[in-house]
Amino acid sequence: MIRVIAAARAAFVLETQRTTYAFRILPTGQPEMLYYGRRVPLETEGDLDALTEKRAFAPGNTVVYDAAHPELSLEDVCLEFSSLGKGDLREPMLELINPDGGATNDFLYESHSIDDTQPPQSPLPGSYAGDGKAEHLCVFYRDRNYGLALGLHYYVWPECDCICRRSVLRNDADAPVDILRLLSLQLDLPAQRVAVTSFRGAWAREMEKHTVALSAGKFTVESRSGASSSRCNPFFIVHSPAATEDAGDCWGFNLIYSGSHYAAVEIGAFGKVRIVQGIQPLGFRWRLAPGERFETPEAVMSYSAEGFSGLSRGMHFFVREHIVRGRWKHKTRPVLLNSWEACYFNISESSLVSLAKAGRDVGVELFVMDDGWFGERSDDTRSLGDWTPNPKKLPNGLAGLARKIRALGLDFGIWVEPEMVNVNSELYRAHPDWVMAIPGKAHSEGRTQRILDLANPAVQDHLIDRMTEVFSSAEISYVKWDYNRNFSDVYSPALPPQRQGETAHRYILGLYRVMAALTERFPDILFEGCAAGGNRFDLGILSYFPQIWASDNTDALSRADIQEGYSYGYPQSCIGAHISSAPNHQTLRDTPLDTRLNVAAFGLLGYEYDLRDLSPGKRKKLSEQVAVYKRWRDVLQWGQFYRVRGGNDRQWCCVAPDGRRAVGLLLRELMQTNSPDDRFFLRGLDESTRYRFYNEPRSVDIKRFGTLVNTIAPFHIRQDSLIHDVVARVVRQPGEKEELTAPGAVLMHGGVKLAPAFAATGYDERVRFFPDFFSRLYFIEAAED
Repeated sequence: MIRVIAAARAAFVLETQRTTYAFRILPTGQPEMLYYGRRVPLETEGDLDALTEKRAFAPGNTVVYDAAHPELSLEDVCLEFSSLGKGDLREPMLELINPDGGATNDFLYESHSIDDTQPPQSPLPGSYAGDGKAEHLCVFYRDRNYGLALGLHYYVWPECDCICRRSVLRNDADAPVDILRLLSLQLDLPAQRVAVTSFRGAWAREMEKHTVALSAGKFTVESRSGASSSRCNPFFIVHSPAATEDAGDCWGFNLIYSGSHYAAVEIGAFGKVRIVQGIQPLGFRWRLAPGERFETPEAVMSYSAEGFSGLSRGMHFFVREHIVRGRWKHKTRPVLLNSWEACYFNISESSLVSLAKAGRDVGVELFVMDDGWFGERSDDTRSLGDWTPNPKKLPNGLAGLARKIRALGLDFGIWVEPEMVNVNSELYRAHPDWVMAIPGKAHSEGRTQRILDLANPAVQDHLIDRMTEVFSSAEISYVKWDYNRNFSDVYSPALPPQRQGETAHRYILGLYRVMAALTERFPDILFEGCAAGGNRFDLGILSYFPQIWASDNTDALSRADIQEGYSYGYPQSCIGAHISSAPNHQTLRDTPLDTRLNVAAFGLLGYEYDLRDLSPGKRKKLSEQVAVYKRWRDVLQWGQFYRVRGGNDRQWCCVAPDGRRAVGLLLRELMQTNSPDDRFFLRGLDESTRYRFYNEPRSVDIKRFGTLVNTIAPFHIRQDSLIHDVVARVVRQPGEKEELTAPGAVLMHGGVKLAPAFAATGYDERVRFFPDFFSRLYFIEAAED
């Protein structure tokens, strides 16, 4: 709900189910932030007075805003936005070069409007509702020295406790203005100590969680790569230093944008906390002509008093309901098999069909042909941009291969990387002016490829037309859209020199135009975003593609960290997670097949695996895994995810929306000697409902015990001998069985004391075999009355 309290000064109150956001207009015309936190009743001017800072004299060595208000220094005010030149020395939201060359701006309140208009969806994507309506407030400010109008837009999504903000600057003057910085959000909080949790990393180690305590100074969360970046995701959390999973003040922020981004958390000279977020201002300069307007992407903010878990629940709901759209929004995602780690570039129609058959036999539903199918693509140095099937590899083209795959009962998907081009390609030879490069200057490449200049409308048109041809040429159900390098030598040959500061943002606008056109033309295709793994995992991509490949690292232990990092701001229904061979291709770590499945099951399950090489026993095990996953897929994809415990023995659980079914994961990193006891805790259950808690017992390969087998064998068995192999085929050690019924309150607050783990004092069916890298899935169902 959005309310205006028409007191002596206009005040605005934005309410969600559990939060209140309030600000009012100062006598001087600037908007003063009053409160953002748990929901409180604000009905009268007196209620607002309790939250309004009292002033008598401006602090020493500060700039007074004007002579009529000697008590007011903007450096010591919680503001809704700030600019340069009027005394606020903190991080600005707005930085302009005015027609006279000056950088001072003085925007003051002019008017406001409230309606049910949802954000525009072009040229930038935005949050949305199925009925096209949103609770919308726009507050208009006018620069009193120049003909500039600033609109600050607020969109309230009550059920998920999220508020979106964007900024629109309109030039009503008769001369151009240069925008050096126009951010989407500024939030000022009262003086306090905070901590900032951000998610950083690199290729193959995305979303590493880092927390810093901030008592003074500034901390930035930013990307300069041209994309939202694996180096630093745009999602971050500002929170009380003592916040936990289940308690404490947490403010979460994200940006519906796929380009370079910038956020800063600053504690100013007087202790107040300033948070800003938006487009990266470094290298940005936008010429705004008279009569033109510039719109920022939407920023998303949320608050929870229930710790990180409470914040995540709201963010997950927001992404599922107000970002992801189209026919796949709530549709069950298929189990897929991708050819990459099985074949790399060495593909042929016959090898792909045989791989697909192996996938079908274990329960795979979708087969995806990855890189290597087009042009002369035998490695990564050639043919990007030449989207014609290689006749030697695919003699019957995409259509012929698709028919053979679909005849197996599988859907068919392909890999593309439309935004890139190799110099060694027909496209580059025909259009060297279509790449992002500085004419006549040496270019620094990434992955031996260059970036097409999507700031150029002709390039956008080409990609729309060419991808339309490809997607129409066969019965394609899925597209993996990759993007494998970062920006360098940022320059658009299609723009004049004085507008080169617009290149990076115009590229993103062009990308969104291409994605919008193709997803509208092919609404039944399941698109999955990818960018060298998670180099562009953001709400902008999710506005077009309902899922994103989280990382090229498929090692189960690495993936547990990566997927848990994503879980703070993104639901598991948009996180691509695959099982691959062991030793893993990225880490060379050898993890059990069960653990690889158990971790990947808490995302969108797929395989990157040459299933043709598996033994009959492993194929049978894979088939059983897939069958179990499919029985619980609705809970794992659409349930509420909880991070129950971190550390060496990690615990997750996922609870169905109605609270009657759940799946839990216990994952061990390293075994601790002689530590048999463990408890498993649930979250999100109904306290009074009785639940059945159980596992699916697995027998243990006797070879896992090494020479310990001789303590029970009637004759000596040499480790790794032929006799050892023969005995292992015939004799399996039984695994522990967990089976009990208890109220939800017991399972959540008391936990389940599990069967003791092996502690070197004996083993039988009562003992849990749980060495390094092992895991268990536990299943919870409401007991029948």
